[in-house]
Amino acid sequence: LTGAQDGSVRMFEWTRPQQLVCFQQAGNARVTRMYFNAQGNKCGVADGEGFLSIWQVNQTTSNPKPYLSWQCHSKTTSDFAFITSSSLVATSGQSNDNRNVCLWDTLVSSSNSLIHAFTCHDHGATVLQYAPKHQLLISGGRKGYVYIFDIRQRQILFTFQAHESAVKALALDPSEDYFVTGSAE
Repeated sequence: LTGAQDGSVRMFEWTRPQQLVCFQQAGNARVTRMYFNAQGNKCGVADGEGFLSIWQVNQTTSNPKPYLSWQCHSKTTSDFAFITSSSLVATSGQSNDNRNVCLWDTLVSSSNSLIHAFTCHDHGATVLQYAPKHQLLISGGRKGYVYIFDIRQRQILFTFQAHESAVKALALDPSEDYFVTGSAE
């Protein structure tokens, strides 16, 4: 799966020289993050205008439409994570109202899909990591802060400043004992 600054999203297969499908043509907002869900049957694309779009991967048409597309943040959606069976999605980004980390239910109408919005990360959240064993979300922000959320209780558990500049990467070890942050500095 490839995404570009021009907004194009294409899927390739290792053994084929041509793309399998073009999910999105050039001329859209820049792609900020893309993931497959754990089952490999859906892919999601976040963009610089605050949208998250999700497609079924097993498309037979050359230009399929996403089965879900909604504006998660008013400025940009920087990262997202499929939670559990992919019907729950967490997003991070920047919104005018500082609701910069959100939980969404993909099985209800788009007008009711926002489950919870966390007011956090002045100037926006840049990265997001889901810890399934502990049911936690970890987010990093533009000002170097890290927030840890309990998604069952829908509350902020911890916050601390990890860096002097924007957190650009988060990684979680497989046993979920540790996580690592990387910054712009």
